[in-house]
Amino acid sequence: MCGPTLFMAGERWRCFLAPSRSSVFRVLHNSCCRKKSTTPKKITPNVTFCDENAEEPENALDKLFSSEQQASILHVLNTASTKELEAFRFLRGRRSINIVKHRENFGPFQNLESLMNVHLFKYKSTVQVCNSILCPKTRGEKRKLPENRFLRKFLKPDIERERLKAVNSIISIVFGTRRIAWAHLDRKLTVLDWQQSDRWSLMKGTSYSSSVYLEEISSIISKMPKADFYVLEKTGLSIQNSSLFPILLHFHIMEAMLYALLNKTFAQDGQHQVLSMNRNAVGKHFELMVGDSRTSGKELVKQFLSDSVLKADPRVFFPSDKIVRYRQMFLSTELQRVEELYDSLLQAIAFYELAVFD
Repeated sequence: MCGPTLFMAGERWRCFLAPSRSSVFRVLHNSCCRKKSTTPKKITPNVTFCDENAEEPENALDKLFSSEQQASILHVLNTASTKELEAFRFLRGRRSINIVKHRENFGPFQNLESLMNVHLFKYKSTVQVCNSILCPKTRGEKRKLPENRFLRKFLKPDIERERLKAVNSIISIVFGTRRIAWAHLDRKLTVLDWQQSDRWSLMKGTSYSSSVYLEEISSIISKMPKADFYVLEKTGLSIQNSSLFPILLHFHIMEAMLYALLNKTFAQDGQHQVLSMNRNAVGKHFELMVGDSRTSGKELVKQFLSDSVLKADPRVFFPSDKIVRYRQMFLSTELQRVEELYDSLLQAIAFYELAVFD
């Protein structure tokens, strides 16, 4: 216990008059992590109780915990403040307040059974509280869970936080039915490379030849520099719409090909270098969503290009030796819908700001 829109907590127990939180958890840690020879039978937290209000045999709690564990639990119950008690999972809210009030009115708890004299405590809840005190999961430890859940909403597969934090550069890839675009950014949000390719014929005909996909995609990948991660746009198209099946098939073939061709070291180290990022998550990050639809990011990208020249500290930096080429590339697309080009850049920025920089 202890311890795919289309594009895209031993020492012998001692009493303290005013223990600090660290001293409370140190006593608990020593009790919880004791050698097996002195630890009683493991208490299964998911014990099934027929009735929480049912009477239990006298001194039943004393038989569940060793004398040293009982001492550790009583030490917390008799000395911890309301705020310190709330650090334990089953002692939040009224229960911690009731413990302190009972202690003030009737003196310290003499044994674990006396805890059931406190309002909101029955046999089952008392066992849960005792186990929680012996092996606490503090709020500080549980803060990691929402962060992991947040990442899982828009980034697949699951990646260790340490790897994300250590990223030096990524290539963001967005593909559609007629073109593919990618942006290469470092962790300073400097645009190292930004390109698109629309000279392919993958959607011509309905054969979906694997050899044609391999030839086209290999040719494009050969132009890409190395990076720590390759981030692909994950569309949200529904497979239930049969009219979109050819497009969905194309997207899945593209995704599978890119995963296989870019994960060059996966067979050796089992580490994913290719990730899929939810398209709508990027849209929400840049406030481009209107209901369930995502609007064009062209004006936002245009603003980033302008800010890189006019501002001393722009959100995205385009190197001076490349800014003219990038501006010309952008201007050449203004009369077309080249969303892949814009989205590849926006996806890269969102990846850093959401997954790397929090």
